[in-house]
Amino acid sequence: MSRLLVVTAVDAERDAISSALEGVPLDLVVGGVGPAEAAASAATALATGTYDLVISAGIAGGFAPMRTGDLAVASTSVFADLGIETEAGFVPVSALGFGNERYEVTPRLAAELVDITGGHMGTILTVTTATGTDSTATRLREAHPDAIAEAMEGAGVAAAARAHGVPFAEVRAISNAVGARDPAAWDIPAALRALGAAVAAIAADRAARQ
Repeated sequence: MSRLLVVTAVDAERDAISSALEGVPLDLVVGGVGPAEAAASAATALATGTYDLVISAGIAGGFAPMRTGDLAVASTSVFADLGIETEAGFVPVSALGFGNERYEVTPRLAAELVDITGGHMGTILTVTTATGTDSTATRLREAHPDAIAEAMEGAGVAAAARAHGVPFAEVRAISNAVGARDPAAWDIPAALRALGAAVAAIAADRAARQ
């Protein structure tokens, strides 16, 4: 049987997925917050097991028109703040010739996950500082017009997956809007329920095809 590795940032995300699984097998790892911890945890798991897919899964901020409880499936995971600041604006690391900040998800895989989860496909941004102002949200959207969500781990997990030659995906449930912080408008419980249902559906679909 093929093995699925799912990497979350925190216990609450892991627990939401675990409680929705209903006995469907997968390996769940709490990788920590941020791309560095997520990459290290994913790389460790990939080095000690045999997997044919790794998914970075969790809750996230959403860019309009994404709403609370919606599901975002990455076509690409991007290190949105990996680069340098100049007087003319931000320059990504790829433009400097130092590497790559983009991790493409195999189009067929991304499309399959959209079909299974009922999610929306687009770019999911990975940042090391969560956006808390409308001006930053606008700047990110201008730089990444197809961005649908922002989180803090996806591209780190993608980097680990690429190093180990394992296909990668990212699935996020929207808990709040990207922009000015308004905790009263967040709905983390709804996002966690949507996340659990989505990952459980993916795992069940894979199990049924074994």
